[in-house]
Amino acid sequence: MPAYPIYQIDAFAERPFTGNPAAVVPLDGWPADEVMQAIAAENNLSETAFIVGRDGDYHLRWFTPLVEVELCGHATLATAHVVFEHLGYGGQEIRFHTKSGLLTVQRAGGLISMDFPARPGLSSQTPDGLAKAIGVEITATISGPHLLNLVASPKAVFAARPDFKALAAVIEAHGFTSTVITAPYEGPEDWDFVSRMFAPSKGIDEDPVTGAAHCALVPFWAQRLGKADLVARQVSQRGGTLWCTLAGDRVILRGRAVDYLKGEIFL
Repeated sequence: MPAYPIYQIDAFAERPFTGNPAAVVPLDGWPADEVMQAIAAENNLSETAFIVGRDGDYHLRWFTPLVEVELCGHATLATAHVVFEHLGYGGQEIRFHTKSGLLTVQRAGGLISMDFPARPGLSSQTPDGLAKAIGVEITATISGPHLLNLVASPKAVFAARPDFKALAAVIEAHGFTSTVITAPYEGPEDWDFVSRMFAPSKGIDEDPVTGAAHCALVPFWAQRLGKADLVARQVSQRGGTLWCTLAGDRVILRGRAVDYLKGEIFL
């Protein structure tokens, strides 16, 4: 009976039960896609990451419970944590070969730093029914890999209570699989902006912390706030903080990760 090691890591987290949980499965070679998808469905986390490689150079793939995706930030952070902390790698930089190209990840003091492609979008019309489905007034919409929506205040971001069935129908009708709401932050924390991300058609009603969405959020807020270094907070129930930098056509995302469990998968 084949057995695969598995780690569950809380990414963009200061302690267990916060941030975004991801499963990480190191492999000697790729099983069938159907097997990886079944493992991801069984895990029932927003992402399961699979890696093949050694010595800081890996091929990396990500699966939600329903589909394989082209880019995932929190599962990349979780995977880097596993490589650094559990697979005996003593270097400072990891190279991940992915469907979104080469992603490099480095140790950065007490943080893990990820170099991702910036994904700025274009101003567009807000789809009919979107504001009602999310349950919040939308003041501007940016179309890109994610449907990014500016709302009036952080209070509105916290208060939104989406109708996920209606939301999936609206965003799918306009060719999207996910949508984000965001607002500038003014308060006691050192955050520059807050956000929440919804992807019901991917099997993820609300993603706790979404690194890939910040590839669009960081260019948007860097331009709007007039600075390249930003502190972002995704204000899901679990919540998570990202330290971000816009560097030309790249976005640097930094965060912490903590262990939750280690085990084996038996097939």
